[in-house]
Amino acid sequence: MDHTHSTATEAAHDDGHSFSTKAIWRTFWILLIITVAELALAIWYYETDFLPKHFLNGIFVIGTLAKAFFIIAEFMHLRYELKNLIMTIGIPATLFLWFLGAFLWDGNSFKNLRNKYDRNHVEQSKKVVKEKEEKHEARKPGAME
Repeated sequence: MDHTHSTATEAAHDDGHSFSTKAIWRTFWILLIITVAELALAIWYYETDFLPKHFLNGIFVIGTLAKAFFIIAEFMHLRYELKNLIMTIGIPATLFLWFLGAFLWDGNSFKNLRNKYDRNHVEQSKKVVKEKEEKHEARKPGAME
């Protein structure tokens, strides 16, 4: 009887893909470049205000999604899987992002409507704070109380 043993690494090589350190280092450098670019844009924004904040936030979201793609593809080995498995993971993740956006939008709408129809909030926002100028004039440096 012939007994053959195969290890997990041999099985991985049989599927047509291999996990090399070259791909991991390439992913590391891509993630580092994206992160340093985002950091440089943030520092540059706080120093000069060169771009509108919403546009810069969009750049950060795109950079973060690009980093998430590289992390999922390389470190979770999703790049080597079948398209159906990728879609099984990707579509619910996209729907979850939509879910978060919808609930944030709805929560902000609720907050605005609550502030508009809440009698106490409306009264507090119209109240003018009067300064007590008389007391400030009586208190001068060196004056007796």
